[in-house]
Amino acid sequence: MASDDVPSLSPSPPSPMAKSRVDVFWHEGMLRHDAVEGVFDTGHDPGFLDVLEKHPENADRVRNMLSILRRGPIAPHVNWFTGRPAIVSELHMFHTSEYIDELVEADKSGERREIAAGTFMSPGSWEAALLAAGTTLSAMQHILDCHGKVAYALVRPPGHHSQPSQADGYCFLNNAALAVKLALNSGSCSRVAVIDIDVHYGNGTAEGFYSSDEVLTVSLHMNHGSWGSSHPQKGSIEELGEDLGLGYNLNVPLPNGTGDRGYEYAMTELVVPAVRRFGPDMVVLVVGQDSSAFDPNGRQSLTMNGYRRIGQIMRGVAEEHSHGRLLMVQEGGYHVTYAAYCLHAMLEGVLKIPEPHLSDPIAYYPEEEAIAVAAVESIKKYHSEFVTSLRGT
Repeated sequence: MASDDVPSLSPSPPSPMAKSRVDVFWHEGMLRHDAVEGVFDTGHDPGFLDVLEKHPENADRVRNMLSILRRGPIAPHVNWFTGRPAIVSELHMFHTSEYIDELVEADKSGERREIAAGTFMSPGSWEAALLAAGTTLSAMQHILDCHGKVAYALVRPPGHHSQPSQADGYCFLNNAALAVKLALNSGSCSRVAVIDIDVHYGNGTAEGFYSSDEVLTVSLHMNHGSWGSSHPQKGSIEELGEDLGLGYNLNVPLPNGTGDRGYEYAMTELVVPAVRRFGPDMVVLVVGQDSSAFDPNGRQSLTMNGYRRIGQIMRGVAEEHSHGRLLMVQEGGYHVTYAAYCLHAMLEGVLKIPEPHLSDPIAYYPEEEAIAVAAVESIKKYHSEFVTSLRGT
């Protein structure tokens, strides 16, 4: 499974220059997932365009994330570990056997198939999906085994839209959810908090833990609603969980155009208090750079500064509640260059690097946070009235 252009990465010792480190898990086989070309993510060629575009979830975006961590200013703080493919029995921790069988059969056909809107399985896709799941599981196991406290699974295809029995939104297997299950099954974690900052609702993760009080799922996303049969969830504030899980699924739909200050306000006013009430012993940050100001698949306005601040906040949350244990899992982020810059900035925040090592090459939009602040205040009021788990005792 070697790649001609990206060498395999073996575990590396901590750099003596690095006061703090992030352990990055990666496998080059994930580059073999080849979606389609066409009009955006449709795979459609209308016949009258001379130039078609790559599917937004293409390998180039992750190549740049890989290269900025290997050769950018943050490189001395990064330790590399090679991922592995998941085995089918591990997938059953979250996904139904019927769904996994469907994916296996689709792969065996050797044909390109659209298994959900914009979600294409091609030769090599199943191998990449297994690697993404297994690499994320390896990163979580690394933390559980006390080999490191801060780990980042640099994986594709993404996973947070994948439900127990349904592919969705470019996702086949829910990498983060599988890692959560591994943590809960380990015996060393009884409560896991999952904070999702991808621009789209983490509906698959929410669906899988909707009836559980062992997992707090918090999703900050643009207010996009449902987008069809594969994504019936709306991501609205009313979707709070059910049965034992009532009050443990918190949605923070933010107005289009929300930027750095709006996101920081949502994090400090909604996310941090919710995690504090929940008291997790493991924290998972589901990362998407598609909340950036220049992403083709989102309508938010985060810049590098915003991602850096989110990284700082999440490191503080992990240190307060989970003995510093923090797993980050890559999801969306489709601007081929700026997504890598935003990843670099977020990790600077996580690593408590005092000054930015990279200047922001393109962020210049002004931000008016009043609308976002009003939305957050409205959500906070709703939670105080209807979410028992967040009320003061």
